[in-house]
Amino acid sequence: MSGSGAPVGVVLVSHSAPVAQAVAALARGLAGGAGGVPVAAAGGGPDGGLGTSAELVARAAAEVDGGAGVAVLVDLGSAVLTVKALLEEGELPAGTRLVDAPFVEGAVAAVVTAAAGGDLDAVEAAASEAYGYRKR
Repeated sequence: MSGSGAPVGVVLVSHSAPVAQAVAALARGLAGGAGGVPVAAAGGGPDGGLGTSAELVARAAAEVDGGAGVAVLVDLGSAVLTVKALLEEGELPAGTRLVDAPFVEGAVAAVVTAAAGGDLDAVEAAASEAYGYRKR
């Protein structure tokens, strides 16, 4: 387990609220319920339509922050820009990282690793390694 005793939190940022929620549910399910790993979906724009919302991302990161760090995975370009801006402005909890990983496979790897007690470095590495998953 991480140094704080709490698991690493995971935030999934998508342009679509249903997509973010579905990927969160998939990751939790494939991690055997995720063993208490806090996972939050931050999907959709401020009006509930497609897009990204800095407010939703910041709220989700605060919700999952237990002191062990927060891994943030995103789906598309403007979500990256939103998270980078929040990090630069200090609007996310200390120890929050934008993880360069495929959204679905990376989310599953991140949650499984956090559930196994991996620290933020291990969670980030596992999610990033998902780029190498071959499908044929």
